[in-house]
Amino acid sequence: MTRHAADLAIHTGTDQHPPDDFAEDVLCEMSNLDTQDTNVPGTIFVSTALGSHGPRVKWYPDRAGRTLPCLIVSIEAAPKVQDDFVRTPASRAAAPLVVAWVRLNPVALLEFWASGASWTRREVAAFLDGLHKLP
Repeated sequence: MTRHAADLAIHTGTDQHPPDDFAEDVLCEMSNLDTQDTNVPGTIFVSTALGSHGPRVKWYPDRAGRTLPCLIVSIEAAPKVQDDFVRTPASRAAAPLVVAWVRLNPVALLEFWASGASWTRREVAAFLDGLHKLP
């Protein structure tokens, strides 16, 4: 079930740029998932723990990039839009789809966030291949 953007309690910060999760040297694993991987238009960035914030994914209208505007969604049983740095009709339309996609995959995404940095290439590949797409 998807919800309308107005129901997602989208928070828009005063800062115009998303935080740079790679500002500090950290061991991480990450992947950029495109529409073929998720059935969500755009790119969803998934990673192991980065920065001091909680588990989350980032959505980009096109390709992902460290300094590009993104939509940030928490990884939890009831995912929430935490910030929308894109602030366009495209990001408002994508928000419920990204939330629905995270809702399909919270256990795998949280496991990857917590311990994926120590996984082998095969384990990361199995994680990525096991993620569910939106119908």
